[in-house]
Amino acid sequence: YFNTTYPNHIRDTRIGVFGALGLAQGFLVFLGTILLADGSISASRTLHTNLLSNILRVPMVFFDTTHSGRIVNRFAKDIFTVDEMIPMSFRSWILCLLGVLGTLFAICLATPIFTAVVVPMAVVYYFVQRFYVATSRQLRRLDSVSRSPIYSHFGETVSGISVIRAYGHQQRFLKQNEDTIDQNLKSVYPWIVSNRWLAMRLESLGNLVVFFSALFAVISRDSLNSGLVGLSISYALNVTQTLNWLVRMTSELETNIVAVKEVREYAEIKNEAAWISSNRPPDDWPSAGNIHFENYKVRYRPELELILHGITCDIQSTEKIGIVGRTGAGKSSLTNCLFRIIEASEGQILIDGIDISTLGLHDLRSRLTIIPQDPVLFSGTLRMNLDPFQKFSDEEIWSVLELAHLKDYVRGLPTGLQHEVSEGGENLSVGQRQLLCLARALLRKSRILILDEATAAVDLETSDLIQNTIRTESPTA
Repeated sequence: YFNTTYPNHIRDTRIGVFGALGLAQGFLVFLGTILLADGSISASRTLHTNLLSNILRVPMVFFDTTHSGRIVNRFAKDIFTVDEMIPMSFRSWILCLLGVLGTLFAICLATPIFTAVVVPMAVVYYFVQRFYVATSRQLRRLDSVSRSPIYSHFGETVSGISVIRAYGHQQRFLKQNEDTIDQNLKSVYPWIVSNRWLAMRLESLGNLVVFFSALFAVISRDSLNSGLVGLSISYALNVTQTLNWLVRMTSELETNIVAVKEVREYAEIKNEAAWISSNRPPDDWPSAGNIHFENYKVRYRPELELILHGITCDIQSTEKIGIVGRTGAGKSSLTNCLFRIIEASEGQILIDGIDISTLGLHDLRSRLTIIPQDPVLFSGTLRMNLDPFQKFSDEEIWSVLELAHLKDYVRGLPTGLQHEVSEGGENLSVGQRQLLCLARALLRKSRILILDEATAAVDLETSDLIQNTIRTESPTA
């Protein structure tokens, strides 16, 4: 059989048009995907960089008043949302919106009378969407808020697992973990139910679209082309699912944008003082190490009472001063003030005649040295922990290790200075960690050395080693 009513040139033309449309669609989809991916990565990198740099510069009072779980949530769940969820939601929303508009256009083209139904159905759809989106957004916000305690509790459990096992409190922590998860599920389950509520109403709306498109096609059967009618009805059959996804993507996009708001909120918290100011101290400052407190008053936050009430005193060069007081008297707070971790409410501190409040934090903190009560070590080599900026030679490092009574121990290690220190120095004893902090302090040769109960957590032998080394080797105040 040979069809003489369908010329070859018309067939070839139509096949060519379909082929060109397919190629154009493929190119545009590829181009859109590349642009969306590039824009998403750039935006995410910018937000993460701003968040991280700002969190590293916020005052310490922020960490005292903000739960660690919330900070972890910003860097974990919220950055993941910005990285992956928002680009996917935005792409799906665009596709669904264009799909719905294309379907309605095809139906109106085939049965123009259908336009009379589009407006009232659009009004119903709008109110359903707004009601669902508002509810879903709040439920997702509650989900985000109630997830932070899960992170916090899990982190506390992991860090204190040895104590929990020693006292046999595993069941109590398991019960608390279940309770925090239950609190989170109280917002997750209603969100799932709201999705079912939406699906039922959008299914009804989609069925109305199919019903009216078929009804008007039957009413106008004498004046319509059968091919166009079949096209419009086949499009209408798919509109239900597309409508459902459009509302869900709108809700998900609005909900996920909250993550951007929360990240920006943490990225815009007021920082500490300038890292480097225009008032730079001399290179050899402090050359003597004289410290003068003048009517120095401090409070943790503006709304709280003073914790230091008008301290005035002088500490001369090479003097070794001990500050004694009961718990909560402000001993550690006073040392924090020297590093401007807590800013003055009134008065000033002069070091070698220079008011430290006029200096940049980098210039101030890099010239002072502290040995804290809890030794701080980082994952990396022993050499990196002693000299993180690689300013000193191996000979100088071995010299301070000898002064800190660690030379024999380090020489006995297979890799010596390249020995890997685990997170927090867990593969070293508390005494060894404290001696490493002492060696690090001696290596810097600061004129001012501050000890914040540096021997409180070590045995008597290690305490004697630390005190003897400081007496003999540290010419500081």
